[in-house]
Amino acid sequence: MGRYVLRRLLQLIPVFLGTTFLIYALVWAIPQDPFAGKCGQRPCDPSYIAEMSEKLNLNDPLVIQYFKYLGNLVVGDFGTTFNGVSVGEQIATSWPITLKMGLIALVIEAIIGIIAGVLTGLRKSGFLDNLVLVSTLFLISLPVFVTGFVLRLYLGPQGFDLMDTSVSSDPTFGELILPGFVLGSLSMAYVARLSRSSIVENRRSDYVRTAIAKGQPQSRVVGVHLLRNSLIPVITFLGTDLGSLMGGAIVTEGVFNINGIGGLIFRGIQEKEGVMVTGIVTLLVLVYLLMSLLVDLLYAVLDPRIRYE
Repeated sequence: MGRYVLRRLLQLIPVFLGTTFLIYALVWAIPQDPFAGKCGQRPCDPSYIAEMSEKLNLNDPLVIQYFKYLGNLVVGDFGTTFNGVSVGEQIATSWPITLKMGLIALVIEAIIGIIAGVLTGLRKSGFLDNLVLVSTLFLISLPVFVTGFVLRLYLGPQGFDLMDTSVSSDPTFGELILPGFVLGSLSMAYVARLSRSSIVENRRSDYVRTAIAKGQPQSRVVGVHLLRNSLIPVITFLGTDLGSLMGGAIVTEGVFNINGIGGLIFRGIQEKEGVMVTGIVTLLVLVYLLMSLLVDLLYAVLDPRIRYE
């Protein structure tokens, strides 16, 4: 197992370098003038352009620029924007908020999605099965911003006043439950459908029929034999979904006015702050790669037949 982990970590290096270089090139190589619009309606002063070009290494070839940027990332320096704002400080402030909301979304979609999928998979074509299929189809059809707007409108003070939908600048886990549910609603529907399909397929497997023939209790057949094998594709989806939730938080944070990483990305794109966009996307790539590694390691826990050497 140790050698496998080391090998996978080494494999992540070229993937990380290739992905981040492509992001860096798209942000900095394609724009013809990175200073366009940075000084209002008039062109920027040549001294300012020269200073910022030196600071951002824009006078160097693209590959040299990238490796200098990468060297700064190793020591925790994400750079500064054209306005002199530290990207690292902005990320340090906003990242914990989005991370908490993403974890809440992941827990909600995992618990509700798996329970719904297992129950409907065991009782195929019943009332509950049809109800879950219709509900998940409804969630998949609705854009996230519509789900967020409707829930905030009807659950908040303007509707039935069932809960406080406002979010403070430093929100607690309780304040992020509703935004987390909205963020994970689409993935929750996919998890429910994926769990159901996997349960239905594995119920016909030989090892399940053998366990039933041996007289094992229904709870053991489902919990030990059926569920563990059926969760492998679900774990794959959930593990890689955390990175997607981080990037997809732009809409949810906008609906609930949350000062998270999604807002930073939106403002960075809107204001053409390449340093901000590059730093955040690079961080999301790293999260995605690490979660993919964690998913691979969880396979061996769920299925004893899988062994890494």
